[in-house]
Amino acid sequence: MITSTGNQKVKRLVNLKKKRKARDEEGVFLVEGIRMFREIPAGQLAEVYVSESFYSKESSTVRHVLEGSRIQPEILADQVYAYASDTKTPQGVLCVVRQETYTLAQAAGGERAHILVLDNLQDPGNMGTVIRTAEGAGVTGIIMSSDCVDVYNPKTIRSTMGSVYRMPLYRTEDIAGAVRWMKERGIHTYAAHLDGILSYDEADYTNPCAFLIGNEGNGLREEIAAMADSYIRIPMEGQVESLNAAIASAVLLFEAARQRRQQ
Repeated sequence: MITSTGNQKVKRLVNLKKKRKARDEEGVFLVEGIRMFREIPAGQLAEVYVSESFYSKESSTVRHVLEGSRIQPEILADQVYAYASDTKTPQGVLCVVRQETYTLAQAAGGERAHILVLDNLQDPGNMGTVIRTAEGAGVTGIIMSSDCVDVYNPKTIRSTMGSVYRMPLYRTEDIAGAVRWMKERGIHTYAAHLDGILSYDEADYTNPCAFLIGNEGNGLREEIAAMADSYIRIPMEGQVESLNAAIASAVLLFEAARQRRQQ
């Protein structure tokens, strides 16, 4: 059992928790909690750390999940686990998971493309909610500008509720180039924009399509919005001008899902 916060393995976990650079250099991220542990694809699970008290109660569960793998759990004293954890009420199991990489074509999803394009999204919780929502709405992949918040931020990971394992994610420094790539392949691009004349529920999303969603405070950058084939809006009542980026994404993505179910 590891009993010191000065242990090199513990120091590395804390570094991975706090620093995006460390995560990217190793190509890994951290997840916590029994549900997230159970859902990790076998090929992505790299290491497992458990608190002493958790392992005393759930050792059979841990062994069952790890059955057939060569991974052995590392046991941490409770106070050491609490030090490494990113949550106020640690659940007792923390995993190092390998990042999955996708190409632009893989994220686009082929003939049934239903894509979400995120431009400079900054809130970790929003990003996690968007990823989870996208999976639920049948999105084929998410394309992100390089200045979006890190999807492997621990808060983002928690908010995805496991969808991060299954949703193809593609980050690019040339988001405009990615939009051009989609347009060249007949994928209709819709910008969620306050200047939109067409209501979101009046457009046809049954063909390959992509929704462009911008920054929480400023919306889409003008140069990205200008590339869209169509501007759409979500009609508002009262004095509300716009919705939270995650909520707006949910409205648009599930309308597309509804239309496709009725084909």
